[in-house]
Amino acid sequence: MKMNTRNSDAAVVIFSGGQDSTTCLLWAMKRYQEVVAVSFDYGQRHKKELDCAKEITTSLDVEWHVLDMTLLNQLAPNSLTRQDIGVDEEAPEEGAPNSVVDGRNMLFLTFAAVFAKQRGITDLVTGVSQSDFSGYPDCRDVFIKSLNTTLNLAMDYTFCIETPLMWIDKADTWKLADDLGGLELVRDKTLTCYNGIKGDGCGNCPSCKLRREGYAEFVRRYR
Repeated sequence: MKMNTRNSDAAVVIFSGGQDSTTCLLWAMKRYQEVVAVSFDYGQRHKKELDCAKEITTSLDVEWHVLDMTLLNQLAPNSLTRQDIGVDEEAPEEGAPNSVVDGRNMLFLTFAAVFAKQRGITDLVTGVSQSDFSGYPDCRDVFIKSLNTTLNLAMDYTFCIETPLMWIDKADTWKLADDLGGLELVRDKTLTCYNGIKGDGCGNCPSCKLRREGYAEFVRRYR
């Protein structure tokens, strides 16, 4: 493809191999002829994330790239980038949880946008959700809209950041995966757990609790 020739039927999916990004990958595959998944190596606590991302994209026959973001590990020490910092089992009453990686989504989306522009792709898909943002400021809709404008101005290019999960909760995220025909894939093959356990996870970290409670509510509402 000629550099910067716009491809309106393609998307780059920011992909971690977790529940939300895998659901978004399935969503994108229903809407675009060409889907490219981009993951990030930022020195995260569990490299198994990247193993899961590779396994899932291979099984779905999706083009996959890993971008080096290891500097983020040095700049933002927290429980997801340091083995010696334990993951909070409960969200703090005030402030952000110690699993927040400052600037992570901003940097991921920015680098994904640079990547996308070289391919002539305008649409970026990310699994952030304001409904379940759990104290993560870069999952809010206002941030996504602001960054979308900034990226357009910075590169003189019309990006569109798609957020299929922005206004739905975890139960409806499970339902979306089911509607897309990927419930078993998301349930069994994704890694959401902060302690690096695939599928149902450890059951104790905040991410596992949110995932488990969402699945139980999905079953109550729709099964």
